[in-house]
Amino acid sequence: MSFFNKYWLHFIITCWAILYNSNSAYAASEPHNMDALFTQLNGYLATFLFYDVLPGEAEMPFIVAWLSIGAIFLTFRFGFINIRMMGHAFAIIRGKYHTADDKGEVTPFQALTTALSATVGLGNIAGVAIAIIIGGPGAIVWMIFAGFFGMTSKFTEVTLGQMYRETRPDGRLMGGAMEYLSKGLAEKGLPRLGKSMAILFAVLCVFGSLGAGNAFQVSQALGAIQGEISFFKDFPWVFGLIMAGLVGMVIIGGIKRIAHAAEAIVPTMVIIYVATCIWIIIANSAAIPEAVRIIWHGAFSLDAGLGALIGVIVQGFKRAAFSSEAGIGSAAIAHSAASVKYPIRQGMVALYEPFIDTIVICTMTALVIVITGVYHAPEHASLVANTQGAALTSAAFGSVVPWFSSVLTLSVVLFAFSTMISWSYYGERCWTYVLGERFSLSYKLMFLTFIVLATISSAANILEFSDLLILGMALPNFIGLYILHGKVALALQAYLAKLKSGELDKEVS
Repeated sequence: MSFFNKYWLHFIITCWAILYNSNSAYAASEPHNMDALFTQLNGYLATFLFYDVLPGEAEMPFIVAWLSIGAIFLTFRFGFINIRMMGHAFAIIRGKYHTADDKGEVTPFQALTTALSATVGLGNIAGVAIAIIIGGPGAIVWMIFAGFFGMTSKFTEVTLGQMYRETRPDGRLMGGAMEYLSKGLAEKGLPRLGKSMAILFAVLCVFGSLGAGNAFQVSQALGAIQGEISFFKDFPWVFGLIMAGLVGMVIIGGIKRIAHAAEAIVPTMVIIYVATCIWIIIANSAAIPEAVRIIWHGAFSLDAGLGALIGVIVQGFKRAAFSSEAGIGSAAIAHSAASVKYPIRQGMVALYEPFIDTIVICTMTALVIVITGVYHAPEHASLVANTQGAALTSAAFGSVVPWFSSVLTLSVVLFAFSTMISWSYYGERCWTYVLGERFSLSYKLMFLTFIVLATISSAANILEFSDLLILGMALPNFIGLYILHGKVALALQAYLAKLKSGELDKEVS
């Protein structure tokens, strides 16, 4: 048995023992012993990941600082590549630089839409509203800044994912943070650290995919559709079976079928959502100047003191980090399957992820909320008080045309479905990285089972636990980005030299 298999089995046995012992300890007096266990685990994880690194009243969670500082560092390190190479990246997406030497399972555009389908989701609907509720409209400006810097994080991790990917015996590609952590750090003389970080990343990704990337998406989609179709209030498991069937038809076919589905769904759902937002903005065009003034003033105002301003900045950076997943390392798994000759090329394609997710979609949501004024309307005070972000966004949509709330429901279901098919791939790749390719089907079946279970059980604490695990993926991932960014810089320098000389144009097939 390989080291990875032994490690994985030991981890599972240990977890089972902890859960069993906890069950025995609580069984006599606590009917909800598992809730108590996960509440305790969530407390430990949150204490670490959300440790306040700022003195005073304003709070800066450690994990947000970890992601934000890293993104800013990489942006300066690569000379603001997120501005310089956007045009070239678009040319790659259009297929202009396709060559006969390209090797991969999907096209660069399909890899982009697959990764986008994982990030464009409920964070764009509920998370933005929460940022405005807590930090005020000014948080939008800082959210855009965070998305701007996050583009370089995506560029770096995706380039490394391409550099260190490998072809498995069955012909499938394996790439992502687990590969560049284990191989890249070994090249730097840190094989044990690299292997342990790779295992940690893979374990966090698997559990995160089953919860935040699966069960949470199903439960939110179910809640949204129950408001439109009352049948699912009495028979929620039917919705679970339908979703499991649809997801199963996609994910059983592997990355190629997932990529084809994402290629069709992502542009459609983005167009529907953004078009609706634009309609609402146009319908309230008279309020645009005042909304812009409120947003800009809130982003830089010292009226409430420096602590309040820092709080606004933190909320913007926090929601952008959670929405785009820049620096988490998940997107590198999808992009590593892309068919390109130069790893740098797919890294440039990935620049568009935070741009579309945060700078475009999140900004559209924010403008709708501010322009319609629902965030300070007395009739929605309870939603604001309880930080019900999705409900507040729904109120903003419905304030213009009542049936727009149905469009939002459709968006929620599409966003949830697309997130699930992509996260199933992330989890499956990490699962097989540890156990081997022959266990691929077992993960997919487990993933589909979780879809149905999510509609018939309440597991809020378990979902929060898995969400924290996904954020935890940033810890090992950014260790790799810091250590290996020099290799990316050398590859970028060589690529730009070829681009400038015209050599790349001669390679086009």
